[in-house]
Amino acid sequence: MTVRADHPLVAAVKPLVDAMGAELLGPDQARADDVVLAWEGEDVVAVRLPQLSESLDHILAALERRYGMPLSELDRRAKQAVVRSLEARGAFLVRHGVETVASALGVSRFTVYNYLNRENASREG
Repeated sequence: MTVRADHPLVAAVKPLVDAMGAELLGPDQARADDVVLAWEGEDVVAVRLPQLSESLDHILAALERRYGMPLSELDRRAKQAVVRSLEARGAFLVRHGVETVASALGVSRFTVYNYLNRENASREG
C-alpha cells in the first residue's frame, strides 16, 4: 500500500511530518519503531521519525530558511536567539549537539556554552 496523499489525515499531518524531517509511508511498510496512524479504525499512514542527529540538521536548516541566510552570517544577538530556541527544543541533549550548532553558527563550542550560560544566568537572576 502506498501513502494516500488525498486522505484528510495525511493532509493534516504532512506539515508536521515535514517540519520534523520525518517520512510518510504506507502502513504496510511500517517497522516496529514507526508510528502507524489510523482513521476510523483503518490504518492510513505510517510515520518514520528521523534519528535525533538528523532532526538537529533539519532544525538548523529550517532556522536558516526562517532567517533567510546562513546562521553563521547572523549577528551575535540573533545567534543567541538561535541557541535559546535550540536549547528549548532539546538540541543540546543530542550527542555532539554543541559541536554541530557551533559549526552551523560559525562560532566555537566555548561561545555556544557562553550563550547557554548567559541565558541560564538571566533566568535565575
